[in-house]
Amino acid sequence: MIRVANAPCSWGVLEFETAAATAPPSQVLDEMAAAGYTGTELGDWGFLPTEPQALSAEAVRRGLSLVGAFVPVALSRAEAIDEGLERAVRTARLLAGATAANDAAVLILSDDNARVPNRTARAGRVRVEDGLSRAEWDAFAARAEAIAAAVRDRAGLRTAFHHHCAGYVETPEEVEALMSRTAPSLLGLCLDTGHLTYAGGDPVAAIAKYGDRIWHVHFKDCEPALAREARAQEWDYHTAVRRGIFCELGRGAVPFAGVRDALAALRYAGWIVVEQDVLPGLGTPSLSALRNREYLRGLGL
Repeated sequence: MIRVANAPCSWGVLEFETAAATAPPSQVLDEMAAAGYTGTELGDWGFLPTEPQALSAEAVRRGLSLVGAFVPVALSRAEAIDEGLERAVRTARLLAGATAANDAAVLILSDDNARVPNRTARAGRVRVEDGLSRAEWDAFAARAEAIAAAVRDRAGLRTAFHHHCAGYVETPEEVEALMSRTAPSLLGLCLDTGHLTYAGGDPVAAIAKYGDRIWHVHFKDCEPALAREARAQEWDYHTAVRRGIFCELGRGAVPFAGVRDALAALRYAGWIVVEQDVLPGLGTPSLSALRNREYLRGLGL
């Protein structure tokens, strides 16, 4: 049975820095539960409690499961790995300590997105020459595996990699470069429908290709007219997000009925996490969450 969660990023709690204030955690969790979601991700470290019992209490009080935690690490840089590994293990231990065994929570590993100027500038229109060399890919994959192994051995959680615009794993070819270099038993894939669509990929085809490696799914839509304008005007990643590239579900180009059917064919029994990235102070998060949940109910989810 597929279960439906949301994430703090839908309320403007994003992994990159912004000067605007975000909604308080109590409001985010209350509105998430009221909209009909049954799970949440952690959001940025420190947004929710960082002590397992306190974190669990906040979730249980609202009938929410803790389903995942996003951890960005600059995997292209050797000097970033020791700190990134310890941060991933710390986060995984918190999640494991606050999570019921049957919730199947995962550590969601990603590149440290929107930190490399060229990749941030070219999100949505990446060229081959903007990417890594073969040797750099080998090192990137080895570092991802090292973190996944540490999370497994020291916290007991699985790790799924989140491809993401403005990072080094954005395009379908870059997803394959990582997946082909890593062990299927060690590193899964967090499929993000919106990021893959903006990067020129097809989420239905990705589900068919990666099958049982898909351990976590983010439902995000991508507004096609804005995507075309972003490419034509050469917007950077932050501008595209600010303009609303990741729109409400059903209003963009992602074929969610096809994604649903492809996941059903896999007998996927993990979480679907709705993400509608908004910058703090923009949009109507609670109303969007309600509309997104109603849209998914219309798909039988």
